[in-house]
Amino acid sequence: MATAAHAATGNPNANFSMSPEARARLRNREQVRGYYNDMGGNRGNCTYGIGILVHRGPCTAEELRRPLTAAQVEASHAAAVDEAERAVRRNITNQALTQAQFDALVSYTYNTGAYGARHTYGLINRGAMQAAADNISTNISTTVRGRRVVAPGLIERRREESAPFRHTPEGAR
Repeated sequence: MATAAHAATGNPNANFSMSPEARARLRNREQVRGYYNDMGGNRGNCTYGIGILVHRGPCTAEELRRPLTAAQVEASHAAAVDEAERAVRRNITNQALTQAQFDALVSYTYNTGAYGARHTYGLINRGAMQAAADNISTNISTTVRGRRVVAPGLIERRREESAPFRHTPEGAR
């Protein structure tokens, strides 16, 4: 049975939002802190709060000293989750997702951004769930000083995010 939002928009995922359990997992996966470099030391990209990218490249000394309140961190996290949810709903229109798939894709989008997830979105819209899982799993690197390097923290995260798309019969809901 189609929901009112699905009927109005034609999008089978229009009513989805990230489950409370998945929000808690995402929240617990990301360390809460001020400004930091995501690869440690003076490497990686400037990030703050709960995994929010500030810019590519390391933080400046000024950024590393900049204070953040708990309320600022929580507000930026909530806004980033909402943005990732909207991106998934906007981009996955040809396949009805399960709650586990939606949650995983929001987590992935939260980390990569909608632009970084665009190839995965295309695979899912074509019903190529195994290929989407493989694509998610291989996205484990970041750029450090102009070189692509494996980010060890992404390996387990990508395993979890890709799992709901594995071994799903093509076209199955």
